[in-house]
Amino acid sequence: MNQILFSKFNKDLEKEKNNQIIKKNKKQKKLIVVFRFQLVISILVILSCFSYYMYNLYSTKQKESISKQLLSNFNINLLYSDTSKYTTSIVDVEESNNSSFIIGLIEIKKLKIVYPILSEVSDDLLEIATCRFYGPMPNEVGNLCIAAHNYNDYRFFSRIKQLVVGDSINIYDADGNALEYHVTDKYTIPSTDSSCISQDTNGEKQITLLTCNNMTGYRLVVKATAVD
Repeated sequence: MNQILFSKFNKDLEKEKNNQIIKKNKKQKKLIVVFRFQLVISILVILSCFSYYMYNLYSTKQKESISKQLLSNFNINLLYSDTSKYTTSIVDVEESNNSSFIIGLIEIKKLKIVYPILSEVSDDLLEIATCRFYGPMPNEVGNLCIAAHNYNDYRFFSRIKQLVVGDSINIYDADGNALEYHVTDKYTIPSTDSSCISQDTNGEKQITLLTCNNMTGYRLVVKATAVD
């Protein structure tokens, strides 16, 4: 009798062990499935982010290429034009109906940049060049405000934070005449502050460079005055 009970106990114990092993295996399989699913999702997210980054990089590179092409067209046509009153339309490059045109060039030798200045500003135009945000035409009395994007690299106005008081900026007008400006101030302002575009220059020729600060949401302002 005891032997029968002992045998039955062993069978029940063995059955319980088998059930625990089966449950453990099922749990492990479930964990493996969950891990594989999470791994696949992580890989897809990484690939999506990488693809988005590469697309943005390619897109901005293409737009800077348009800016350089505009600059090349301006220089070539100005050189061979019969009239000094010459402007290059964006239609030459983009084949669009946009009426914007190049009114001059900005050159900052310290930063090794030269860009065309477009006659007006918009989200689309800011992606291909610097833009006249407010004020007179280049090298005229008043405060010419020039806006450009900050991509946190070497393009457009990304590095104007490196400018200091006394640095020079050259502005070329539509006739190709250059005027040198010296930096007089640099500061940041909230996006609601428009005091930097004031035209009260006391008869001086001034420029104001504006770009966004991607980290704080403020605007970086660089002021410069023409050298007599």
